[in-house]
Amino acid sequence: MKGVRLTHVGGPTVLVEVGGWRLLVDPTFDAPGRRYAFGWGTSSRKVAGPALAAADVLPVDVVLLSHDHHADNLDDAGRALLPSAGLVVTTVAGARRLGGTVRGLRAWDRTELVAPGRPPIEVTATPARHGPPLSRPVAGHVVGFALRWAGQEAGVLWISGDTVLFDGVRQMADRLDVDTALLHLGGVRFPVTGPVRYSMTARQAIELCRLTGLRTAVPVHYEGWSHFREGRAAVEEELARAPADVRGRFRWLPIGERVELAA
Repeated sequence: MKGVRLTHVGGPTVLVEVGGWRLLVDPTFDAPGRRYAFGWGTSSRKVAGPALAAADVLPVDVVLLSHDHHADNLDDAGRALLPSAGLVVTTVAGARRLGGTVRGLRAWDRTELVAPGRPPIEVTATPARHGPPLSRPVAGHVVGFALRWAGQEAGVLWISGDTVLFDGVRQMADRLDVDTALLHLGGVRFPVTGPVRYSMTARQAIELCRLTGLRTAVPVHYEGWSHFREGRAAVEEELARAPADVRGRFRWLPIGERVELAA
């Protein structure tokens, strides 16, 4: 995807630079060691800190926030950064809770990012479900984002958000051409809910690559927290069993380094 630079800060947090825009995905900048309660008897401990401090990614034009109610997508330091961003785009429920300059989107809603001297970016909210069927009252609302701007040749930049593979994501694959995807993996599980998963597994990510025909899959949200149950080694083990054409689409970003995507 020509002209796009990505910096994986850690966990789900990625700085996206394109056309003069600086877009920050799911800001998490707290130091490691603390345990966070997620509700309904679930919790997690942060086991690794960010590769960059919040001050190192400023200025930020827009924060794209999958959801605001779990610290592994918005921790205290990330929340403190929000007022410095020109705009936050998140769920409708999250916009009500956060207030300020926040746009709340439901699945398939669209908004446009505009600024003098920069190309407009159309943001389409994509379906996401943070757990098994009927889990939304417990796990809360989440959303993904498809970013479209002039000059894209092979499709949009898609940010999955915290979601499992379900019919809504499959619908996205039918409706959008995806060039590059930031996939929130980790196969999240909690002892209190047993084998139930709250984010994509490596196996689901492989299936998604087959469904979408996307060119590049960038794993994020797989390290840094104790409730992430599939780290890089587990993902690579699953990829080793995948067809070569799918395996070759995955690209790991060195955490903390700015990487320019190829055309």
